[in-house]
Amino acid sequence: MYISDIYFELKDGRRALLRSPKKEDTQGALDFLYIVAGETDFLMSYPEECRKYTAESEWNYLEQKNISENEAMLVCIVEGRLVGNCEISFQQNLKTKHRASVALGIIREFWNQGIGTRMLQELIRLSQSREDVLQVELDFIEGNNRARYLYEKMGFRITGIRPNAVRLKDGTLLNEYMMMKEIKK
Repeated sequence: MYISDIYFELKDGRRALLRSPKKEDTQGALDFLYIVAGETDFLMSYPEECRKYTAESEWNYLEQKNISENEAMLVCIVEGRLVGNCEISFQQNLKTKHRASVALGIIREFWNQGIGTRMLQELIRLSQSREDVLQVELDFIEGNNRARYLYEKMGFRITGIRPNAVRLKDGTLLNEYMMMKEIKK
């Protein structure tokens, strides 16, 4: 699903742009994946796992989001650099058509600038525009208090726990928390 340009101001006064990814974003998207995977243990991949993606495979993935009727991705561009992304998937089975799933990531240098809030606002708006969607769901990994605070601020609540869902290289096991926000119609 294609999303038109959305401009907004970061907390530090810089101008940011949210929009659907374009072909020229492909290398920036690959760089973004590698950077964010190395900055935190709260994503599901390590940087070396991101190296398997090629420019061709990444563009195919981004373009699929753009042409889909049931998925969308937004990238956040600041001063020509891709610094964040988020995506939403709308369920299509009759029994789960009322559900949407979201995910987001932001380069650490751009944390606390309002990007996460603005991206979630847009994903929630997309959910509200879909007649069947009654709830938006997401997951976060134990210890990611910044994400938890953002999600709770945006109206999400914890609905379950997947014990030991993530195992770090050092053997540490972390729980994964499921969250949900009801969509008001």
